[in-house]
Amino acid sequence: MFSYLDHSLYCEQIPLADIAKRAGTPCYVYSSQTIRENFRAYDESLGDLPHSVCYAVKANGSLGILSLLARAGSGFDIVSGGELYRVLKAGGDPAKVVFSGVGKRSEEIEYALENGIHSFNCESEPELALIDALAARRGMKAKFALRVNPDVSADTHPYISTGLREHKFGIDIHEAEGVYERARTYANLVVTGVSCHIGSQLLDVNPIFEALDKVLALVERLRAAGHAITHLDLGGGLGIAYREEDPAPEIRTFADCVRKRLQGRGLTVMVEPGRSIVGAAGVLLTRVLYRKRNVNKEFVVVDAAMNDLIRPALYRSHHDIMPLRENDRPEIVADVVGPVCETGDFLARDRTMANVAPGDYLAIATTGAYGFVLASNYNARLRSPEVLVEGDKWRIIRTRENYDELVRGETA
Repeated sequence: MFSYLDHSLYCEQIPLADIAKRAGTPCYVYSSQTIRENFRAYDESLGDLPHSVCYAVKANGSLGILSLLARAGSGFDIVSGGELYRVLKAGGDPAKVVFSGVGKRSEEIEYALENGIHSFNCESEPELALIDALAARRGMKAKFALRVNPDVSADTHPYISTGLREHKFGIDIHEAEGVYERARTYANLVVTGVSCHIGSQLLDVNPIFEALDKVLALVERLRAAGHAITHLDLGGGLGIAYREEDPAPEIRTFADCVRKRLQGRGLTVMVEPGRSIVGAAGVLLTRVLYRKRNVNKEFVVVDAAMNDLIRPALYRSHHDIMPLRENDRPEIVADVVGPVCETGDFLARDRTMANVAPGDYLAIATTGAYGFVLASNYNARLRSPEVLVEGDKWRIIRTRENYDELVRGETA
């Protein structure tokens, strides 16, 4: 919900320049309406198919956003004990939480058991043994699904592709039946499902459905062998448009196709979207500090940096950059860079953009996912505040760090 009105960029009904002036920059701003609409697109399109939409907390774990989603009825996909703590603090229902991840520690598993989460997505046999032992110690049974690796190639950045045999994630689908059989010996584990996730930022959904077909065939074989498979976890991964011209899957169309594929199979489907719920809902506001030219190279130096948004440096990702106030000056071609002492500290390179001056504000678009959550204090920079917009009102859901907080827990 970001658009220009009278040459000023708005989030819902709030001029972003008002937030920039009052909250300061850098600053993350999120549209609550966009987040709700994207969640409902999944939930409503899955319709009467038994389902659970478990938001992937790793995409953006801010309490204000988690609370918003919990009130909308969302479940949650977590990958650490800290994420579970955040979900609980935000009012999330632990019975709607699924614990994924390749390296769960014993204290994290115990914390999840103690709070009664729905189930674990397990990625190795030693993990199954550990959960069984910890559940036995508590005199309880833990539900689990194996995350299977279907060896399906996802057309995405290699760092976020997870569905091939050479990746660290999951158990090879051809070995899964043997693992399920051996898991029968664990008295404190209850098999309930099969899980699969082949990668993130998928703009072509065909690999997802190719993986789904392989997993459904596995489910039938497991049921024939006497395993009570009641749910199928499809993971997340649906991509979004980072450039205006990029084609992106439509959530409702995708979810409706999933519903049709799984109707009548006696399975509850879990989906774990993150980026596609919050990605387009956020912008990073920044202020121009300087204009600089080195021979033929133009630089726009801003107060946001790679510690605030690392995606351009890490993934070479594109984020549109928009002025908060449109002007009629000729566009420029420049690198947009921050104050961090690294050549890799850039938000855009050779970007055709608005002709801005020191003091002007910019919005770095589509930063609601994997933006603040990857922020750091590199160069001893304070992490940015976060703001949630709701119609014609806005509130700070995370205050800007101060210098005392920067050294909290340290001793000289």
